[in-house]
Amino acid sequence: MKFIYPLLVLVTVSVTPIFAQTQGEDFLNMSWKDVATKMPSEWYGTEQAKAVAENVLMGQRDIGGWPKNQSYHHVLTKSERVQVLNDKTKVGATFDNGATITELKFLAKVYAQFEDARYHQAFMRGLDYIFESQYDNGGWPQFYPVREGKSVAYSAYITYNDDAMVSVMAFLYDIVTGHSLFKPLQIHEDTKVKAQEAFDQGVMCILNTQIVINGQATVWCAQHDHVTLAPAKAREYELPSFSGSESVGITRLLMEIDNPSQAVITAVNAAIHWFETHKIEGVRLEKVVEEDGRKNLLAIADPAATPLWARFYDLETEEPFFCDRDGIKREALSDISYERRNGYRWYVDSPVRLLKEYAEWSAKWN
Repeated sequence: MKFIYPLLVLVTVSVTPIFAQTQGEDFLNMSWKDVATKMPSEWYGTEQAKAVAENVLMGQRDIGGWPKNQSYHHVLTKSERVQVLNDKTKVGATFDNGATITELKFLAKVYAQFEDARYHQAFMRGLDYIFESQYDNGGWPQFYPVREGKSVAYSAYITYNDDAMVSVMAFLYDIVTGHSLFKPLQIHEDTKVKAQEAFDQGVMCILNTQIVINGQATVWCAQHDHVTLAPAKAREYELPSFSGSESVGITRLLMEIDNPSQAVITAVNAAIHWFETHKIEGVRLEKVVEEDGRKNLLAIADPAATPLWARFYDLETEEPFFCDRDGIKREALSDISYERRNGYRWYVDSPVRLLKEYAEWSAKWN
């Protein structure tokens, strides 16, 4: 369903002097995500925040979402502003790398301080973009509308990679449960009902994409085909697999549901069992400086090391694998090129914290 809004009027203001006041402060040295969501609450009532908000409004695509990897807290040159305005009509926006969700949270924070109707309108357009981009099966793609071409075909898949879908669902859950961040927006009850329905459909998608081997539910792949729901390939080195990384965020999201259904409880228990049985012990990661001065990541034997999990596990052998840009699986981190070995995160330790959280969750819901 396409949502149509009246034209959002962008106010052209001179923001350079305002941004200049912050030169030399941590504000400009921070990441956009941290500025958007982690500044002291009073900062969102400053002139600096208003100036940033103008960039955020300007960057919103006509469809309602935002592109990724933008630094809205920096001054835009005249040519950059022209480019951003020209890009508003480009097809599609994304949830990749926190895009759209980050901008929506920022707008909620500045609206609470200024109650500017433009912030509220932009927020609702973004929320409707979330509703519109959801598949009938409950999943969300990385990019919507879907882009054509082999090089970006995977952006149409149900995307758990980098917590894209999990972030969308957590955002909707906060709206449904009345998180304080969204109270000033006075979101209509009908919209909250839609958010609940979208969240519930997302949960069903998660349950339906949980990989089952020999009748035993396990975890998830980083992305799943949006038609067949099967584990799917993204980039050449991101093959269909059990994900020891993205499955953490999915499991934690299910654990945060209040009064979970038996299906959700069963899914969580199965995922935790998989994490318990696939931990890698006796190995630690270390950056060493080689003779040429380059830092190189090595996996070193260490009986006292904290457990690790591989990012990818083979769907047949359930063994960890590593992959170069040639798409060929290797058994060891040292078997792939320096560029891929050091330019990608092949191991994670985030399940350690998840397993600790599970103990309390299990006592309550099992």
